[in-house]
Amino acid sequence: MQAIFRGDESVETVRVPGAAPIRMWTEGVPVEDEARQQLINTARLPFIFHHLAVMPDVHLGKGSTIGSVIPTRGAIIPAAVGVDIGCGMIATRTTLAAADLPDNLHALRSAIERAVPHGRTVGRGRRDEGSWEKPPPLVNAHWAELLPRFRRLVEKYPRLANTNNHNHLGTLGTGNHFIEVCLDEADRVWLMLHSGSRGVGNAIGSTFIALAQADMRQHLANLPDRDLAYLEEGSMHFADYVEAVDWAQDYARHNRAAMMANLIAATSQVIARPFSVDVEAVNCHHNYVQKEKHFGAEVFVTRKGAVSARRGELGIIPGSMGARSYIVRGLGNPESFCSCSHGAGRVMSRNEARRRFTVADQERATAHVECRKDQDVIDEIPMAYKDIDAVMHAQRSLVEVVHTLRQVVCVKG
Repeated sequence: MQAIFRGDESVETVRVPGAAPIRMWTEGVPVEDEARQQLINTARLPFIFHHLAVMPDVHLGKGSTIGSVIPTRGAIIPAAVGVDIGCGMIATRTTLAAADLPDNLHALRSAIERAVPHGRTVGRGRRDEGSWEKPPPLVNAHWAELLPRFRRLVEKYPRLANTNNHNHLGTLGTGNHFIEVCLDEADRVWLMLHSGSRGVGNAIGSTFIALAQADMRQHLANLPDRDLAYLEEGSMHFADYVEAVDWAQDYARHNRAAMMANLIAATSQVIARPFSVDVEAVNCHHNYVQKEKHFGAEVFVTRKGAVSARRGELGIIPGSMGARSYIVRGLGNPESFCSCSHGAGRVMSRNEARRRFTVADQERATAHVECRKDQDVIDEIPMAYKDIDAVMHAQRSLVEVVHTLRQVVCVKG
């Protein structure tokens, strides 16, 4: 193991026999031993290009490590992209100021919760409250743009027709997906949300993870983890996966745009003062794969919980539901494959958070935020995440902060 220091930047480089180097922007933040081993497993694959880049929000994931940037030549690992294909963030600044918000923000949270389906209702014969029963015209318009390509996918993979696709478009989901009303350093109001490709993206991801494992059935024993099964370029399933993942990423972008439109409309119903949204808006993936050029070569870059941070490019790095979030501008650091973290990153599992903390702990940690404070959101308690300020310091060579946001309303699924 070797540490490299450049100016005020400390980047750890991990070298093990038979593996590509692993460069880690993790100064001052914890990294689990299990996550380190998972990174080494990925680095041992023969098609990893140049090195792995690891962001400071790194933690153990399924398939591959969350907070990792995986450049590959000639192959893609579907489980590294995962099942929430295109998951990401959208944020926009409004012309409202803090003084325009009502003293009691409960009505605003309630309006947002009515406007955007969220969560999930489980049970036979019960309508899922996290889906549209009848999608509104706005959602139908977005779906019309996605439908022709989806039909081509269904022709090849008919099971995708029986998924939550149209009725999930413009809906939030569960887990760490959220909608927030935030204030920046000048007390201007921002609207921000986090979601991905919902049920249909999950089905696409699961389908191709299974196909990769089936295609490699005779070789799975030689892989350090069966979830590292890959599709080789030139194969039928590889081409189909690239087509399907590209569609799912577009779906995720449309999903966030539709929710943002409904979020703006809901906010305008509660706040009397007319407002508009600023041109300073960001819609970025942090769970995706695309072809890019790095170190003189065309490669596939899988960002598993990481954001593109090309020079001058705007991105979003959220904290937990009780901590600051950041609008950032990329510095185009080539060693990170022009990437940065996608958030603070968990320091414990959801089950561990539920065991360790109580509703009273959640109430104290989110006292300044209008949000749910009940047993079902304890797994998202701020203490389950890394210190966002330490995460930001560790990636000071990757991005610069443009705006610092603090949330005043948070809607969780």
